[in-house]
Amino acid sequence: MVSWISALKLVPWGEVIKATPQVVKAAQSLLKKKEAQAEAYEHSASAQQEAQHLSPPTSAGEQALLLIQQQELRIAQLEQSQRQSLEIIEKLAQQNAQVVTTVGALRTGAQRLAWACGVLGLCVLGLGIYLFSH
Repeated sequence: MVSWISALKLVPWGEVIKATPQVVKAAQSLLKKKEAQAEAYEHSASAQQEAQHLSPPTSAGEQALLLIQQQELRIAQLEQSQRQSLEIIEKLAQQNAQVVTTVGALRTGAQRLAWACGVLGLCVLGLGIYLFSH
């Protein structure tokens, strides 16, 4: 089994570094959108509270309706946030798959190189024995 250190040596860090800005941009845009959503939620909540103060619900039904509207707004915001998170997770999964594929290819290449070195070593040993005996 390949140790973690040798596995990390096989990772194509150049490709990982090239992909990093995309991940960072996606994470930053997600954070900005979350902040904007939070501000929009706070703004709508404060607007609804002001509306309540101006014309408070006269019945329990109106109050329940207002609470339902607030919850529906919050649910819509959470669904949007979840979709954005899933998009980022999908991008990360694709990049992870690329890293795994590359590590597999590098491992196969390392095994072939080890076999070639072994065969070459045997050839050199045989040549040494041949030259030493003559």
